[in-house]
Amino acid sequence: MIRPYVSQDADRIVDIWRKASKFAHPFLDEKFHDDMAPVIRDVYLPKADTFVADADGRPVGFISLLDRHIGGLFLDPDYHGRGIGRALVDHAVLIKGPLNVEVFKENKVGRKFYKAYGFHQTGEYLHDLTGQVSLKLEMKV
Repeated sequence: MIRPYVSQDADRIVDIWRKASKFAHPFLDEKFHDDMAPVIRDVYLPKADTFVADADGRPVGFISLLDRHIGGLFLDPDYHGRGIGRALVDHAVLIKGPLNVEVFKENKVGRKFYKAYGFHQTGEYLHDLTGQVSLKLEMKV
């Protein structure tokens, strides 16, 4: 089930983000995750349109949108391969139309997902906060 985010989800969403980020971004250190967790909770979640995927009676993933930009798509790694990530993007596309996203070049999990979904690369840049190369992707329309 996909539903709108509510503030009571915040702790679980941050836990999902941390677990999923460590899985997809092993090149980012623990300090990055420690520093970003309160920013995710207190800055990004309140600004974004966020939708939560529930399974087994609790949140297991989420997508946060800033207009047509996917600011975050994170899924508990224990729930990968069940179509939940695709369902979250499908839900976002129904609401917003074609989307764009940025993904770290070294994020093999994310790049594989977005390629399979039909996104294509439109650019790249150096992500200042991490020093990592980030790719700009858009949905093929």
